Amino acid sequence: MRASGRPHRGPALNSAFLAAVVLLAAAVPAAGQWRLFESEFDEEKKPWAEIEARLPGAPRPENLIPFEAAPAKSHRFYIDAPSLSVSEDGVVRYTMVVKAAGGATNVTFEGIRCQTREHKLYAGGRGDGGWTRARAPQWRRVEPKELNRHHSVLYTDFFCPERHVRMVTAKQILAALRQSGGNLR
Repeated sequence: MRASGRPHRGPALNSAFLAAVVLLAAAVPAAGQWRLFESEFDEEKKPWAEIEARLPGAPRPENLIPFEAAPAKSHRFYIDAPSLSVSEDGVVRYTMVVKAAGGATNVTFEGIRCQTREHKLYAGGRGDGGWTRARAPQWRRVEPKELNRHHSVLYTDFFCPERHVRMVTAKQILAALRQSGGNLR
């Protein structure tokens, strides 16, 4: 016993204590790595969440970029450049203007989700430049059609190369639309 009244601890006890500290220090980073490893799997299980879409301003004629989507040039299709965005949720949102041969114009705010090849209508344009929200907006499959194939053309040729939107920015999409000049097909 020491003069302080505590028993003398020999080198074996100090070595055991040191070994325990070393083991604990090694286990902490391993436990952190395990949590990281597990969270990668949990990431796949999390359901996709759409961000809230904000309605853009009314399209202006000088900002409309044409693209060809109708086999018989009965309709002319345009994307409003300032409204086009590629969001963190993987959705390309845009305002589309369709001018029919008879003179009618249809304005819609829409989104295309590349990962699932789906399309959603958010709102329709009004004559006063405002918007009317879609009554029951829901995601619908983008189907390759002979008529009304504008969504399929946007999906395949501009928005979703190889179904991966993250590879494409709004700037790249706008450049491709401008380059096509409405003469894609």
